[in-house]
Amino acid sequence: MAEVLRKIYTRFGDRGQTKLLSGETVEKDDLRVNTYGALDELQSHLGMARSLIQEESVRSILRAIQKDLFMAGAELASTPERISQLGNRITTKDVNKLEDWIDQMTDWFGMPDGFIIPGDCPESAALHLTRSVCRRIERLIVSLNRSTGTYEELIVYINRLSDLLFVLAWSTAVAVAIKKVLDELMAVSRSPAKGRH
Repeated sequence: MAEVLRKIYTRFGDRGQTKLLSGETVEKDDLRVNTYGALDELQSHLGMARSLIQEESVRSILRAIQKDLFMAGAELASTPERISQLGNRITTKDVNKLEDWIDQMTDWFGMPDGFIIPGDCPESAALHLTRSVCRRIERLIVSLNRSTGTYEELIVYINRLSDLLFVLAWSTAVAVAIKKVLDELMAVSRSPAKGRH
């Protein structure tokens, strides 16, 4: 059973240190702490994007990713010696799931012809921001992996996740644009024709 959080503050970190999930005490600017801290940012950005998006299938994908990131966070917050004790880890199966979603989205919406300037709609812009944070986490995990050799599968997952977020941002922008055009056409069709009496 999970431990119940009794207080939001413990004062343990007041001197710039924190404890890893595996129990070790490290400095708060340690590369490992920086990395899972950035992963926490990604969680929040995913939540923001999910709150803006109306399409239930995309919302479900983002929520599934958020659940995956709890596993990823546990890996990053544990030393290599303790990772084997974790119940769940990111695996090839999780990567395959992301690739299936990418293939499905690109089959439906295609791919852009060139570079994309984010900002066509709030939903798409939020996904692009999330993708940028994901790329930063990938760079941090690569640095962490260089000294441990423990996170190869997680690197693949995060790399593929940034690809999926790009595709979701693109497809969301397209879907919103199509809906806008359809709404405008419906509004025109419902309005009285000029000149009729």
